[in-house]
Amino acid sequence: MTILEEKRKWLLTGGVVAIGLTILGGLAYPQQFFISWLMGEVFWLGLALGSLAWAMIHYLTGGRWGNPLRRIFESAMGTLPFLLATFLPLLFGLRFLYPWAAGNAPAADHVMPQHHIYMSEWAFALRGLVVFGIWILLGWRLRSLSIQQDRTESVEPTRKLRTLSGPGLVVYPLTATFVFVDWIMSTEANWYSTVFPILICIGQMLSALSAGILVLFLTRRQKEGAGVTGPETFQHLGSLLLALTMMWAYLAFSQLLIIWSGDLPHEISWYLHRSAGLWKYVALFLFAFHFAIPFALLLSRRNKKYIERLALVAAMVLVAHVVDVWWLITPSFHPGGLWFHWMNLTAFLGIGGLWLGLFGSNLARAPLLPLNDPRFAVATPV
Repeated sequence: MTILEEKRKWLLTGGVVAIGLTILGGLAYPQQFFISWLMGEVFWLGLALGSLAWAMIHYLTGGRWGNPLRRIFESAMGTLPFLLATFLPLLFGLRFLYPWAAGNAPAADHVMPQHHIYMSEWAFALRGLVVFGIWILLGWRLRSLSIQQDRTESVEPTRKLRTLSGPGLVVYPLTATFVFVDWIMSTEANWYSTVFPILICIGQMLSALSAGILVLFLTRRQKEGAGVTGPETFQHLGSLLLALTMMWAYLAFSQLLIIWSGDLPHEISWYLHRSAGLWKYVALFLFAFHFAIPFALLLSRRNKKYIERLALVAAMVLVAHVVDVWWLITPSFHPGGLWFHWMNLTAFLGIGGLWLGLFGSNLARAPLLPLNDPRFAVATPV
């Protein structure tokens, strides 16, 4: 039994209480309710989608690094039906979140009229529901095949996993592009960036890997995983974390460089909003804790070989990613300076408490290590 399963009742109870407080706050501050709810939804959905991507990478390529994380990723992507349910409240607050839904685009706007069919409430809802359907179906099928492999020595389930994961790794970024252009990019009336969707995907994979390392740290002493986790496995995971950290920083800098050098008003305003007042210190925090400090720590082989040190870096990255989601969304509504509302915390904890409770339940339904995988027929200590 994992620590998440042991605390499941507390997580669920805390989540319900936090959501109740958020709803009460929303009665007085409806716009803030939807802003806070969007932030919570984006973060926890990112963990599920990032886990889906990592699971498909492991199904397709194999590798000892993924064996102890596979069930963790599968349990996270099993929360997608719950995240569909938490997406639905956003459909009632589109006019509070998006200029195209509020109908307050400037008269001289030359971009919005070209998108009035695509950026409409019914199209927003339809795209969200269709994309969630694709994710849920993909996650369910992958999870089912993985469990089937536990019950048979036939290689057929693994073959099907590999066959499905190849197209799945193409479907994931394409569908994520639709969603995060809708959910995040369109909070600014005219801003767009071709780098932004893939930056979001890399951020999701980075946060999912960090969360997986933390769960592995919490379950490291359980007998099931004792034979396949060790310094070499941790070093591989640390190297992956380092690679994703560098990729996230590269894409973030590329987007900034391209937009800043172009110096177009409808593009540069996005960064001006996120560097106004105290927001610039949040940007510096992200540079330090989402990239510079983890990068420096992960260069050390010793820090990657010991799970306690690696988990500390993973926790740092995960906290920084929470701040990153806040920085991506809130300045669109408060461009003049730093803004934090207590509903940001309650919505995050509310959705998160229920998500973690469901995740813990999923994790307890199957062995922590996959069984009968023909690529790992014999698991030896490393």
